[in-house]
Amino acid sequence: MNKSTYPLKLPISIKRAAQRLAKEEGVSLNQWIAVAVAQKVGVVDTAAEFFRKRSEGTDLAHMRKILMPCPTIRPMSRIARIDSTVGALYRRES
Repeated sequence: MNKSTYPLKLPISIKRAAQRLAKEEGVSLNQWIAVAVAQKVGVVDTAAEFFRKRSEGTDLAHMRKILMPCPTIRPMSRIARIDSTVGALYRRES
């Protein structure tokens, strides 16, 4: 296995949390970070492969035809969604 060195700068709070978790698992901080990065790479690669396979044979013209009747409105901003959700919850409790 080839290894390389990468100087990693972490916020103190993240480093402390990683140190705590590594200690709980009985591994070095370096090993814990290497496993965490490997897990993230695996998740991202798996998702990319899933969407690549899912899109094989896709007919973009057919997709556009299906979407044409849909209104062309901008999605609500995240803040607007939060405001409307909180408002709905507040009205429900009243």
